[in-house]
Amino acid sequence: MTAHPADTAGADARMPRNVKVLAWVSFFNDTATEMSYWLLPQFLVGVLGAGTMAFGLIEGAAETVASLGRLVSGLISDRWKRRKPLVVAGYTVANIVKPFLAVCQSWQQVFWIRFADRAAKGVRAAPRDALIADSIAPSQRGSAFGFRQAMDSAGAIAGPLSALALLPLLSGNVRSVFWIAAVPGLVSILLAWFALQELRPRTVPAEEARKEHLGPLPEKRRPLMLVLAGVSLFSLGNSSDLFLVLRAQNLGVRASAAAGLGLVFNLVYAALSWPAGKLSDRVPRRLVVVLGYAVYAVVYLGFALAHSTRVVWLLFAVYGTYYALTEGVLRAWIADLVPSRSRATVFGLLNWVVGVAAFPASVLAGWLWQHYSPATPFFVSSGLALGAAVILLLA
Repeated sequence: MTAHPADTAGADARMPRNVKVLAWVSFFNDTATEMSYWLLPQFLVGVLGAGTMAFGLIEGAAETVASLGRLVSGLISDRWKRRKPLVVAGYTVANIVKPFLAVCQSWQQVFWIRFADRAAKGVRAAPRDALIADSIAPSQRGSAFGFRQAMDSAGAIAGPLSALALLPLLSGNVRSVFWIAAVPGLVSILLAWFALQELRPRTVPAEEARKEHLGPLPEKRRPLMLVLAGVSLFSLGNSSDLFLVLRAQNLGVRASAAAGLGLVFNLVYAALSWPAGKLSDRVPRRLVVVLGYAVYAVVYLGFALAHSTRVVWLLFAVYGTYYALTEGVLRAWIADLVPSRSRATVFGLLNWVVGVAAFPASVLAGWLWQHYSPATPFFVSSGLALGAAVILLLA
């Protein structure tokens, strides 16, 4: 019988083909996304006349549908025992709809484009993460997730850089940048269609399959439940990153510098993602994620207390550290707790929990901003992040 790739990868320090392909797909997809994303506050406020409650509604609904897509696609992927079709569909739909931001005439139209984009992200996310986990040995799992995340972040650097370079050439025409972002999006689609290889979930003997029916083994269910509880609490305070851009502008950073803030954030994120993943292969992944949550709490407290633009730039850089310490490492941690045959389902469940909390988190942030002060939502988010870190320490 042919060995499953995850059983043999430990003998080869090189990244498997699927990990490399998905890393490049993420790079080009995120280049396309970030060319547009950091310009949305300027576009919505300056061009379409939307307010902060519109931000909360757009981003909250977008992340909620993304999480629901992850839950459903995870279940389908495990039942169907296929990963690639859902991954390809997700990247394809997302990169078809994003360029239509260029023709939007109201914030409601932006709402539906972001809705479709994030729904497609939800469809691809859980099967993609399961495919990565199944493609590599557990001893390299953190490194694999960190590598893909680093390439994703590298695309998030290329995106804002491209936007910064294009805006002066296009006389500040944001709509033209949205059209040009379709080019890296097309490359992402082609790679997903023609370079990615299908890898079915690992099969196990019938007796072992019965033991794994509920997902993780009994001794791993309590840590998994605590992880889900901690992530849920954290997500209730984790509003859209667009609120950080709005806060930066509230403190005096020019709207045209939003792409520059994204660049600083993603430079740190890209530089540290792979090292953080490798670190989690050598120390308990739990401690790496807890450190990430602590960094988040400090950053949001800083945004609440900040009074100068220079502090804002520093906070965006440190914020990249939080993402590097948590995004890939948390996925690797979940993969350690869950068997191959139900891995996509649990990845989907995790992201569904995150997304269900994302809608009230963003709406609440917009409400607190308008009814109390711009600093209030950041104080609340900082406190919830510290509470979540305590829960994860118990896992």
